[in-house]
Amino acid sequence: MNYSEDGRQYHIGLKEGDVGKYVILPGDPKRCQKIAQYFENAQLVGDNREFVTYTGYLNGEKVSVTSTGIGGASAAIAMEELVKIGAEVFIRVGTCGGMQLDVKGGDLVIATGAIRMEGTSKEYAPIEFPAVADLEIVNALVQAANNLNCTYHTGVVQCKDSFYGQHSPETKPVSYELENKWEAWKRLGCLASEMESAALFIVASYLKVKVGSVFLTVANQERDKLNLENPVVHDTEKAIKTAIEAIKILKE
Repeated sequence: MNYSEDGRQYHIGLKEGDVGKYVILPGDPKRCQKIAQYFENAQLVGDNREFVTYTGYLNGEKVSVTSTGIGGASAAIAMEELVKIGAEVFIRVGTCGGMQLDVKGGDLVIATGAIRMEGTSKEYAPIEFPAVADLEIVNALVQAANNLNCTYHTGVVQCKDSFYGQHSPETKPVSYELENKWEAWKRLGCLASEMESAALFIVASYLKVKVGSVFLTVANQERDKLNLENPVVHDTEKAIKTAIEAIKILKE
C-alpha cells in the first residue's frame, strides 16, 4: 500500500531515484549534513519528521544518508521505506555505552549481532530468530577501522527501548528484570548497549537486504561504577569515517 499519490513514501517523503544503493543510517537528523560532507555533489532530498536525507556520490557510486530518530521503531520504518525505493545496503552509524571494561569512551564497536531486548523486532520475527549483521559489511567495517588506525571491538551489542531503563534501572518498577538481565549480558560478553541494531538486523533479514553497524562508545557506566578512568567522548567523526571507508571497500 502506498500512501501518497506521487509515489513518495509516507514517512521519509522520498520516491524512487532519490536514494542510492548504499545508505548510512544515523539517528540524529543533525548528523546527516556532517556525513553528507563526505559525499560528492550532496543534495538535501528529504526532510520529514525525524527523517532527513541527503544523496550524493562516493567514487562514482550514488549513496545516501537518512536519519532514523531514536529507537528501533522509527529505524524499521526508515529501512522499509528506503528498500521500497531502491536501497540495498545499510550501515548504521551511532553511539553506544560500553559494558565490558575494555570498551572505553572513544573506542569503536562493530556489531556482529544484537540482543533483542526491544519491541520492534518481535513484530517481525519470533524471539528465537537471531539478530545478526551481514558478514560482508562487518568485514568491510573491520578493514575500514584498521585502515584508519581506530581502536575497535567486534561482538554482540544489547538493544533496548528505554534509555533511562539502562541508566537508572533501580528507579523502574521492573528493576528486578532490568538489573538481572544486564548482569547476564555482561557475563555473556556483550560489548555495549544501544537502541537500533536489533530491529535493523531483523528487518534486513526479512527484506533480504544487507546491514551492519558501527558505534562510537560515548562512555562506560561499568568503568564508572568501579571508579576506573572513564573518558566521555561525543565526537562521532571516527565512526562516520569508518562507515564511509567501508562503503568504498564494499563498492570495490
